[in-house]
Amino acid sequence: MAASSLVSGTGQSTPLTTHVTTIDTLRGVSALRLSVLTDETTSPERQREANRAAAAALGIDLGDREAVDLGVSASKTTPFERPELKEWLRRPEDFDALLFWRFDRAVRSMDDMHALSTWARDHRKMIVFAEGPGGRLVLDFRNPLDPMAQLMVTLFAFAAQMEAQAIRERVTSTQAAMRVMQLRWRGSRPPYGYKPAPLEGGGWTLVQDPEAVPVIERMIRELMDGSSAAAIAAGLNRDSVPSPRDHWSLRQGRETGGKTGGRAGETVTRGRFAWRHGTVKGVLTSERVLGWKLAGEKPVRDSEGAPVMATPEPILTREEFDAIGARFAELAMEDSAGAADRVDTVALLLRVIICDGCGGRLYLQRAGRTEIYRCGSITRGHACAARATIKRTWAEDFVEREFLRAVGGLRLTQTRTVPGYDPQPEIDATAAEYEAHMESEGTQTNPVTRGIWEKRRDALDKRVTELMARDRVEPRTEVTHTGRTFVEEWEAADTGERRAMLVEAGAQLRVRRAKRGKHEQLDEGRVSFELKEPFFADAAMELGAVL
Repeated sequence: MAASSLVSGTGQSTPLTTHVTTIDTLRGVSALRLSVLTDETTSPERQREANRAAAAALGIDLGDREAVDLGVSASKTTPFERPELKEWLRRPEDFDALLFWRFDRAVRSMDDMHALSTWARDHRKMIVFAEGPGGRLVLDFRNPLDPMAQLMVTLFAFAAQMEAQAIRERVTSTQAAMRVMQLRWRGSRPPYGYKPAPLEGGGWTLVQDPEAVPVIERMIRELMDGSSAAAIAAGLNRDSVPSPRDHWSLRQGRETGGKTGGRAGETVTRGRFAWRHGTVKGVLTSERVLGWKLAGEKPVRDSEGAPVMATPEPILTREEFDAIGARFAELAMEDSAGAADRVDTVALLLRVIICDGCGGRLYLQRAGRTEIYRCGSITRGHACAARATIKRTWAEDFVEREFLRAVGGLRLTQTRTVPGYDPQPEIDATAAEYEAHMESEGTQTNPVTRGIWEKRRDALDKRVTELMARDRVEPRTEVTHTGRTFVEEWEAADTGERRAMLVEAGAQLRVRRAKRGKHEQLDEGRVSFELKEPFFADAAMELGAVL
């Protein structure tokens, strides 16, 4: 308490007492937000320092109170939806003031600002924007009767919403323009197999990714060697090859995995994403592997109707791409016929061993302690009059002996199919685009949109005409010798690789039903082995004649 005197008009002095009231220091929360983690101009540290300076000037104690939400868009999330900020807003008793670097770090719409200001007024809080066009802005909602704070909030929220709308329109128009530019990549995650690279003169394009392209080549090689998409995916997972999403995360320096859908209404967090058969097929059958730009799943086309390229270095040619599509079509037919292998099977003779009674396959089963191959007629919905069964060891040992005796001394060859070219698949796809486009004829209401519609119609028509003028080139097969014999290859192979060798050679073991009684060894009179593939059958006969 301090004392002084005030001289009155009478000349007498009257003591004056001034009371000094101690005001508690305001407790503040520093709120940081960033939409793009790599944006240096609005980095978390810059926001943090601006908030600290504003807090020091206003006598607000921040302590260690922070709400840090990185990689979060203000246009897509309200303050009450951001992971860390929402937790502070749920505990208003723990602080008195909320500090943001700038207005757009808090909100991007009038509705969101109205909700935040209503919350601040109901809980008697102060909102501080450390920097802005007019300098620091302090909105003190501790006085519920002050209308100025609410007016300022409305004005600034309107400005923020207009800015967000302008940004969206600018980004949309820029992306639309870049989409039809040859070799220009607009950003975001590139298709698997490619990576961004700077273009001379500015901007970005795509080039082949030296880490992902060998994986694509491996998938194609295994596919053409007879593996299913599921088997290819299983092999990639077994060898810990990062999936496309994880590959991009690692390239960006981020952790693998993330959130994904589980059962209805559930979100599951995984440490890594696995390869699936759909992922393998999607990578190999998307026109992106041709270097095309796609909008959704449809090609982006230029004024001539040709696909717009995203890269000067396509991974596949059209011929190779069509050969892969044809192979997947063959696999689909095999699946519909029940010919698909289980990925994890240990049965050497799957697709090799046949029941003589009905001509159907035998499948590996366990009967007590013994593994047997049994006719699968019951599972196919019909009865076999002479259902065959045979011990696994007897059948597999017999086939191995007979197969190696027939072709074991042959030199192993590698068969390479050089793909041809058939313009028909692209003609069909472009014609389908043309047909879909024609369905919208007459819906244009002005000359501008009508002109745009006609331009695309003419471009698609021109592209079909150009494709129809191309010649079809038939594929061809090249056979080269490896220098290794079948015996050497067999001894080095695992069960799956040995089965592939048998299937490729057209090996077939027919088994007749065993006679009644106990048998200590295989009755070779009830089995017959042959090679159905003409090349192997002829080679085996020639080898036998030489020997």
